[in-house]
Amino acid sequence: MPKFKYIAHDINGAEKTGTVNAASQAAATTLLKGKGLFPTEVRGTDLQIPPAGKKNKVRGKGMDLEIALPASLTVVRPKQLMVLTRQMATLIRAGLPLLRSLKVLERQEKNAALKKAVREIADSIEGGSNFADALAAHPRIFNKLYINMVKAGEAGGLLDVVLERLATYMEKAHKVRNTVANAMAYPLVVLLASSGIMVFLMVAIIPRFEKIFADMLDGRSLPPLTQFVLGVSERVMHQWHYAVAIIAVFVGLGAILKRFRAGRVAIDSLKLIVPLFGNLIRLSALARFARTLGTLMESGVPVLQALGIVKETLGNEIVADAIQEIHDNIKEGEPMASPVEANRLFPPIFGGMVEVGEETGELPAMLLKTADMYEDEVDNAVARLSSLIEPTLIVLLALVVGTIVIAMFLPMVSIIGNLS
Repeated sequence: MPKFKYIAHDINGAEKTGTVNAASQAAATTLLKGKGLFPTEVRGTDLQIPPAGKKNKVRGKGMDLEIALPASLTVVRPKQLMVLTRQMATLIRAGLPLLRSLKVLERQEKNAALKKAVREIADSIEGGSNFADALAAHPRIFNKLYINMVKAGEAGGLLDVVLERLATYMEKAHKVRNTVANAMAYPLVVLLASSGIMVFLMVAIIPRFEKIFADMLDGRSLPPLTQFVLGVSERVMHQWHYAVAIIAVFVGLGAILKRFRAGRVAIDSLKLIVPLFGNLIRLSALARFARTLGTLMESGVPVLQALGIVKETLGNEIVADAIQEIHDNIKEGEPMASPVEANRLFPPIFGGMVEVGEETGELPAMLLKTADMYEDEVDNAVARLSSLIEPTLIVLLALVVGTIVIAMFLPMVSIIGNLS
């Protein structure tokens, strides 16, 4: 049976090292947890586990290489923050004090920026700050949603529960973002590849046919379709800089518009009505709104404060305006369901779920169920979009290539007839 080396911590935070026999790495981890240990490293005996506090080195022949990026240049990815949050929740639930949990996580963290942040947070807590204030000193890593949920968890004595909810929220939000991004990336990649093939044909292949036709037709005119294709090839070869300039203008205009609220409103409105993708963007925004608001309220954040946080985290001005309207109506004493049902951005079922949640006193739970429903809708929309886009792009590509082939074949018919 394979042997695995491990570094782990017991319930008191003391570091333990040793070896364990197990069928796999996952089995070794489960075995260690059964012994009351919290493993931070589990590797096969052929891999060396570096001692805690020392840097990893890449050894080559005759030299040692040490590669390290400055913490300020290291990006903290959402998945890394999600893993850290879940591990923190597990350690706190197991009985480790917050400060000791942070020091354990600092020793095992590989991301330089996140490791530095965890160390500074631990130092702040050791100096007398509370956890939420220590997190607020690192706004590039921990957003307002994270900080306010932690603040609510500290106040209610449910920090481990809130951290677990945060990890679950980040996991589901990351899944929705990836689903939408992949749905948009597929047609873009296909279009770029098709465009590259078309440009190659127009620049490298078509001009050779033009010379052949000129030599063999003895001045006779080419078919109109052939003339059109040759004209396109001529423009692609000699006027490509105009296309580049137009693209640069649109990119620059978009960057300028994003600096002004009116421009962002216009862009976000266009996103919601664009064919095929508009409904997908709307569904993902509704899922994120319901998930974020439900998670905040479930963790004890007051509804008005939660709406203010959600407004800043969604990144869509149209949805932000709708949330602000809900916020203002609740502030005046109205139920949340009324402005939700009155706004065309929200489907009737969304307003119905909110109304039921308010009537039963289970609004956070109802919002999370609504988020689950819309996340499923996003998955279904992506599947429908993929099944529609793939054959459409294939047909369009076939039409373009077929047109080029026919255009090049028509003069050949005339040449063969003359030779006969």
